[in-house]
Amino acid sequence: MKQFVRELHVETRGKGLSEVTRPILDWVAGLDIATGMLTVYIRHTSASLTIQENADPDVVHDLETFFARLVPEDNRLYRHTMEGPDDMPAHIRTALTQTHLAIPVVDRRPALGTWQGIYLFEHRRHPHRRTLVLHVMGE
Repeated sequence: MKQFVRELHVETRGKGLSEVTRPILDWVAGLDIATGMLTVYIRHTSASLTIQENADPDVVHDLETFFARLVPEDNRLYRHTMEGPDDMPAHIRTALTQTHLAIPVVDRRPALGTWQGIYLFEHRRHPHRRTLVLHVMGE
């Protein structure tokens, strides 16, 4: 059994989804793992991860619009407001999504579907530098 770990730093543009599929696929392709498990973990509480369709940009737009309606930025709704009106909604959006993904590695590549992409979902308004931890275990 072999294991590999890498940090991937992503500069976000502020609120929205940033696709991170390509650097992850490229990293896994360079490893000596034919079959195993890839874990992608985000080290933050106001951003998250998701696997979504990467063919039609309307999907990303609709997800962002839906979350804005689902968890509004309104300080009257929250006690935790010290870091700005987007902070507590960002924590709630993270709680509703995922902080880690588990993706099988098959034939030396993550077993993503045809239209699936890996996204970092930034929930804060301003740009941030986010850190993902990539871990692969297998043979």
